[in-house]
Amino acid sequence: MVVLELGHMIEQGDKHEVLTRPSQPYTRMLLDAVPELSLRKRQPLPEADPLLRACKVSKAYVTGSWPLSRRHVHALQEASVSVRPRETVGIVGESGSGKSTLARCIARLIEPTSGDIEANGRSVARLRGRQLSPFRRDVQVIFQDPYRSLNPRRSVGSSIIEGPINFGVPHAQAWSRAEELMGLVRLMPEALNRYPSEFSGGQRQRISIARALACEPRLLIADEAVSALDVSVQAQILALLEEIQRLTSVGILFITHDLRVASQICDRVIVMHQGRIVEEGLVSDVFFAPREDYTRRLLAAAPGRHFSFARSAETPRDPADPTNRHFRIRGAADSTRA
Repeated sequence: MVVLELGHMIEQGDKHEVLTRPSQPYTRMLLDAVPELSLRKRQPLPEADPLLRACKVSKAYVTGSWPLSRRHVHALQEASVSVRPRETVGIVGESGSGKSTLARCIARLIEPTSGDIEANGRSVARLRGRQLSPFRRDVQVIFQDPYRSLNPRRSVGSSIIEGPINFGVPHAQAWSRAEELMGLVRLMPEALNRYPSEFSGGQRQRISIARALACEPRLLIADEAVSALDVSVQAQILALLEEIQRLTSVGILFITHDLRVASQICDRVIVMHQGRIVEEGLVSDVFFAPREDYTRRLLAAAPGRHFSFARSAETPRDPADPTNRHFRIRGAADSTRA
């Protein structure tokens, strides 16, 4: 194994030697950022009505243009989920299990074939056009690819204020809010006049989070929002989402194929397989006392589950603290000073 930092090879050796007894601070920082499949203690949530409830949502696609070749593909079958304020609900499963289809139906980016979606006590599953405007403001999506989710021809500031302006917020007020949000996501307000190409992947994902928060949503849907990022930046984004949740009481629907990430950030978890929900419950129950064979197979396939990485012991690691020193070592892939 070879470890590179800023174009220089700083460490090399047998993989077990490097991963269990690293000699360089940068290597230790990378290992500290690798998520563990472990149970984290989270504050109990107060009883509250769900921000959003999806009930028996299904989605079927029709393939084939000729009558004899036409068939129905059931991407999602009677899936139900609810999210409360300050709650993070994870949806996990292998590729093609229906995770993103469920998220897109809930966000009304695609129309469900059947089932109901309720927000603020009102059904939104069949609303269209202007009728959906209040729902669009309450539910915002953070997409997977930080390089494709921002318009390269628009400044960062223009992208962030577009949503609020469309909902009637004056330009000056929307811009002031954008400056506040840039500070919240650990970026300088002056960067609002720059373009996406001037930022790293982790910084672009922070900007995407700021853009989603600009509409003051009640629910964030993070669709594989950290899967395209390296582990050090991934840890920063997860910590940022937790901090935002504490400050705003927003609910989060967190879509991921990485069980280790889900165990770190989620309160409840839903396991999907072939378009159906096969198991759901608290993280402690689903990941550490699974009932279903499919869940056990997913856990057994989790990479690095039986490998003990070296961890820095001199300072307790708190992933919920974005100022944690492990995230600010010089040369990290995504500087918080940017």
